[in-house]
Amino acid sequence: MSQQSVVTRLRAARSGSRGRPRGRASQGRPPWMERPHWYGQGAKAAALAVLTVIVLYPFVLAIGTSLAGREELNANGGYVLLPHNPTLEAYRVVLSGGVVTQAAVVSIFVTLVGTALSLACTVMIAYGTSRPGTVLSKPILLLVLGTFLFAPGIIPTYLAVQQFRLLDTYAALILPVLLNAFNIVVVRSFFQSIPEELYDAARIDGAGEVTVLFRIVLPLSKAVLAVVGLFYAVGYWNSFFNAVLYLNDASKFPIQVILRSYVLNGQSINAQAMGVHAVPPATSLQMAVLIIAIVPIFCVYPFLQKFFVKGVLTGAIKG
Repeated sequence: MSQQSVVTRLRAARSGSRGRPRGRASQGRPPWMERPHWYGQGAKAAALAVLTVIVLYPFVLAIGTSLAGREELNANGGYVLLPHNPTLEAYRVVLSGGVVTQAAVVSIFVTLVGTALSLACTVMIAYGTSRPGTVLSKPILLLVLGTFLFAPGIIPTYLAVQQFRLLDTYAALILPVLLNAFNIVVVRSFFQSIPEELYDAARIDGAGEVTVLFRIVLPLSKAVLAVVGLFYAVGYWNSFFNAVLYLNDASKFPIQVILRSYVLNGQSINAQAMGVHAVPPATSLQMAVLIIAIVPIFCVYPFLQKFFVKGVLTGAIKG
């Protein structure tokens, strides 16, 4: 056999071995990595469509009922999905009375101030306990983690609020729920996941702890802070129990207390006292208050949705 034929056969064998998969690759990809069949994709799409309809149906029904007139409500048994002649009379009556408007302003104030204070305190505690060598960092961390096991009761909390003279003040809606231990742990874990080289480089340039926090840590923590801030904002906006427990002045009630009074307790809106001759149905007024209480916080979700996965998972899982 000539040398040229041997070289030709070796090249052919090498090219053939390169074209064939080796080891596990010859057995194909795992089943969960395979492209799903058309019926699998169809089943997922159908399930997603059903869940979407289940979630959106009550919301659309509430909007339709708030926009419907008395005749349509009577003809459809009290609830209308898609009104033929929509009207904003229920919203005009609700917002012109002053009670709902005042409650909405109170809720917005408490949500903005409470979220800002909660984020500030959470960042300070999380940053202080995440840096090695901080004075009393371990006792403070143990105190925060201890709230997972020993939650204060209603009576001790009420006595503490009363002792600090916070009853019938807006501070009673903020200070008792200012911090959340879970949010502190999430933010602290995110701070610990930041590479130590960034801290060292900042200290070499002469930066102090405050400069490191505001110039390096916080710009890298936008995702987790957005998610935690949304958690705080939703909690403040939806809170009504503290208002019922600590407030006696009805002018300081947030929107959720008014919503509870109109929808659950069946309290009626005195539209005639507002100068309205054609009083909208009670169901339309209740649904209007419900939509007013939902829409503000509902509009925030689309802007922060992109931060959910990155903020929560990166903050909760180190490495």
